[in-house]
Amino acid sequence: MNRPHAHPPWQPSRREFLYVGLLGTVGLTMSDLFRPPLCAAGATRKLPVAAKAKSVINIYLPGGMSHQESFDPKLTAPIEYRGPMEGIKTSLPGVYFSENLKETAKIADKITVIRSMTHGEAAHERGTHAMFTGYRPSPALQYPSIGSVVAHELGPRADLPPYILVPNQVTPYEGTGYLGAAYGPFALGSDPATDSFSVRDLTLPGGVDPKRFEQRREMRAVVDAHFSALEKSDVLDGMDSFYQRAYAMISSEKARAAFDIKAEPSKVRETYGRNAAGQRMLLARRLVEAGVRFVSLTYGSWDHHDNIKRANSNQMPNFDKAYAALIRDLDERGLLDSTLVIVNTEFGRTPKVNGTAGRDHWPKVFSIALAGGGVKRGQIYGASDATGAEPEDNPLRVEDYAATIFNQIGIDPEKKLMSPGGRPQSIVKDGRVVKELLA
Repeated sequence: MNRPHAHPPWQPSRREFLYVGLLGTVGLTMSDLFRPPLCAAGATRKLPVAAKAKSVINIYLPGGMSHQESFDPKLTAPIEYRGPMEGIKTSLPGVYFSENLKETAKIADKITVIRSMTHGEAAHERGTHAMFTGYRPSPALQYPSIGSVVAHELGPRADLPPYILVPNQVTPYEGTGYLGAAYGPFALGSDPATDSFSVRDLTLPGGVDPKRFEQRREMRAVVDAHFSALEKSDVLDGMDSFYQRAYAMISSEKARAAFDIKAEPSKVRETYGRNAAGQRMLLARRLVEAGVRFVSLTYGSWDHHDNIKRANSNQMPNFDKAYAALIRDLDERGLLDSTLVIVNTEFGRTPKVNGTAGRDHWPKVFSIALAGGGVKRGQIYGASDATGAEPEDNPLRVEDYAATIFNQIGIDPEKKLMSPGGRPQSIVKDGRVVKELLA
């Protein structure tokens, strides 16, 4: 009986050992060889006519961002619920954000804020699983991330991976789950905010010129053809697609240029902010502009159990500046309508401030934001109650959130995919597309 795995069971074969000597000449190591494949194989698939978004930028704030200290301040609640921070007016009449979202407040008319996101998972791992996959965690099956489903269903464009992580994978729930190894994410390997930023696997190592590279590629094809007739498995097929995409990416000047953040004018880099939030979001814009379908980036650590005012003030201003710059930049370039930008986190924080001036885990209600990709502009969807404890209006379940995301990028959320053992699994189970969120 086949059993599902959180990660593919990597067991080297004869063919893989032959690859080691061959691929070492183009800079791939043993550890590179046995890591999961980075890109989907196959020709680019056409987007369905119904798709509104050509690409997605998923901005994940790990740790559980407080809704009260971001998009849903409780300005009239008692101080122990209101917390230590003030509110700020937005471009929407009567709508306030927390004081450290000064720039985001100015572009509130371009985004939709959801104040009624809800699920029941109070542990970081379980909440993260829910938000990345659209499923509650199961001991029987590892579900694929939304990005991996996008890679599986839509494939690559313009010699670029369909699914990219900026800068690295921070949780297994960003991965392929039960899907084949070929649909995993390509992780940059370094932070675009650093002066030494470079993307692994995009350049030929010293001593390997383009002619020699092409010869090695042809040699690998000969080895491939021989052993593919003898051995077949998902891991090997995944490795094949990884190398096909890697070759295409290395040899494509346009693909390599998408990662070259230093090509951006200095003024633009300053507008986003010369920090992790700013440069990661700027690179995400470059990648979707070049053709990447799904970019997921992380920023900060939002598990603020202690002194939430200080912790928030250390991180939120950089996020605020970068996020507002991203939305404006996409809009000015005519890309916002075709790019769905998501700001999410695994859960919110407790309604009442704790004894160390922080807030603890709270999944019953929290806030996220959507922009572009066919989503309404200038909308506050749903509401939490007076103390931020429960949804008061239009609660948004994880399943409905995921179904709406898939719908906007042209994937039927009710479609069934094949899991290990040949059992069909819905991309999203019992989710509905929330039309009230859409333009």
